[in-house]
Amino acid sequence: MILERSTHPQFVSNTFLLADGEGGPAFFIDAGGPVEPLIGAAERGGLTPTHLLLTHHHYDHVSETGKLKERWPQLKVLISARERELLAGSGQEQARDYETIEAGQTLQLGGLSVRPLHTPGHTAGMLSFLVSGPDGEAVFTGDTLFRDSVGGVRAPGHSTYTELRDSIMGTLMELAPGTVIHPGHAEDSTVQREWEHNPFIRIWRGLDPQGSTPCTALDEPATLILLAPDYDGGNKAWVRWPDGSDDIVPGSRVQTSA
Repeated sequence: MILERSTHPQFVSNTFLLADGEGGPAFFIDAGGPVEPLIGAAERGGLTPTHLLLTHHHYDHVSETGKLKERWPQLKVLISARERELLAGSGQEQARDYETIEAGQTLQLGGLSVRPLHTPGHTAGMLSFLVSGPDGEAVFTGDTLFRDSVGGVRAPGHSTYTELRDSIMGTLMELAPGTVIHPGHAEDSTVQREWEHNPFIRIWRGLDPQGSTPCTALDEPATLILLAPDYDGGNKAWVRWPDGSDDIVPGSRVQTSA
């Protein structure tokens, strides 16, 4: 499997180029840019990209879709129906021309099989893409799961904490332990590594205790269950509201008296 990655210097968001070998079909996952290095890699490898698969609608994952379409006008852009609605609703009118793909479908792109997985939470229609080939399996998790962290559930188009937890524990952590995780931001990991080391997953597994520190989150009283490092050098916070519901919010929006 040929895999090239480009990371945006500000957003730390990843765009991926995949192919089963030189001189064959290829595809992109997300388009947050910069895409010029990937265009160059495709041209040097004699690759013909046929598809762009979008995990979700946020700007830092779709902003350079137009540049890829300009280079390869026949490129098919695929996104879940819900995320297409959210993208069009955010002013990206061209999204109405994108095709849709959902969990349960499978794409065969050269020697690589691509299976979308519905992993909502950060956004309601979020897709992760499980790519299988002769070299094994890799999953591209968008903003659902990161190395040592998880996605927040207060971004535009979000769903719920419960859906995020179920997406991770009931879908992504059910993949083979050796599956490589390519998140939408920052560095790679594996299912096995996150199962053992991700602090959110360790609490969900019952290995580590929940915190109980009173705090203020998003200017409201709450309990801080976990404050953990995030992919961007900041922190991600798991908080519990007085009604017993939970949330994943930016650590910068949480204050404690300590």
